[in-house]
Amino acid sequence: MEFWMSIAIFTGAYAFIVVEKVHRSIVAMVGASLVIVLGLITQKQAFSSIDFNTIGLLIGMMIIVGITRQSGIFEYLAVKSAKMVKGKPLAILGVLSFITALASALLDNVTTVLLIVPITFAITDRLDISPIPFLLAEIIASNIGGTATLIGDPPNIMIGSATGLGFMDFISNLALPVLLIFLVTIGIMLWFYRKQVVAAPQNIIELLKLDEKSFIKDWLLMKKSLLILGLTMAGFLAHQALHLESATIALLGASILMLISNENVDETLLVVEWPTIFFFAGLFVMVGALVETGVIALAAQKLMALTGGRLVPTGILVLWLSALASAFVDNIPYVATMIPLLQSVGQMSNMPMESIWWSLALGACLGGNGTLIGASANIIVAGIAERYDTPISFARYFRVGFPLMLLSVFLAMFYLYFAYWV
Repeated sequence: MEFWMSIAIFTGAYAFIVVEKVHRSIVAMVGASLVIVLGLITQKQAFSSIDFNTIGLLIGMMIIVGITRQSGIFEYLAVKSAKMVKGKPLAILGVLSFITALASALLDNVTTVLLIVPITFAITDRLDISPIPFLLAEIIASNIGGTATLIGDPPNIMIGSATGLGFMDFISNLALPVLLIFLVTIGIMLWFYRKQVVAAPQNIIELLKLDEKSFIKDWLLMKKSLLILGLTMAGFLAHQALHLESATIALLGASILMLISNENVDETLLVVEWPTIFFFAGLFVMVGALVETGVIALAAQKLMALTGGRLVPTGILVLWLSALASAFVDNIPYVATMIPLLQSVGQMSNMPMESIWWSLALGACLGGNGTLIGASANIIVAGIAERYDTPISFARYFRVGFPLMLLSVFLAMFYLYFAYWV
């Protein structure tokens, strides 16, 4: 009974999210409350199912970015980057996508979109063009870029922790397919939007006339913010050596910046996308109920039984199952369920497991591009866009993101086959 009730609540909540008649944060909170009230998961289990490392990372970086924004640095970067490509909108889309992918690999994709999206709105406002193509490209680029390294996407951090695979292991095995997938995907998006991303010549001329330095409102605040931002990013790179979670580093950076910036605390905390935070929490609890009632584990075990313990079918199944599941369920709890399952499969079958872990990483990270709620970065961008009165509908994103996700997973499958399974 509990098994089917958890499925019904999650499916119903997902349906409401898709049709967008009720705000997704409300839907997630109601769904989370129901699974607790109906006894599908205890309150203690519900809180345990929430990934507070993700929540803390989001809050910390939202505060840092919010304070940094007050200095005018994002407007400065917007004008500077646009002038570098002579104000051509399509070229700007390509440049911002490349920066997003690279930064997502070296830092993490959530932090990256928090930094890039304000720049995007500053540019598109000046050019008087729709920011939607830019935002969609940045979401997709962030998830592709984050796939390349250990710290780029939370599922990779979890896989590395469970298997002992290190930073260089991820780069040496995933950087090449990620680069190929990025070039193909962004190339398609540039072609697709070539007639839509067009600005009036006068707007481009006016943009190029701007003095980027004039947009800096507070030089001292900018220096303080960039210092803390730089130290926080360095902390992300070294967080394993420091034995600190990324949320701790982000919240420490936010706290120090609040201390030295003398900004109003109430106004500073208002920059946090609280609806997005509560959506995450509710989603984690609903998925936690699926885990506790055995839905996810049973589905994975049944599908794994189809492979008969053979390497190639197992790898392909893990890749596609991870991609499709991560498109519709947040990839963090999904990967948390798959890791012990795959460890058991390895022990029972004695098959070499390294390529299976790369299948899980590629599937979970790339699969996040499938829908608007498939990954943390997607939800963050959607939340910020809503605050800028430019909402991204589930259907609009799905029409672009899902086909490109399928293409990227096909490319990943061919890479895995020829690199490990031939």
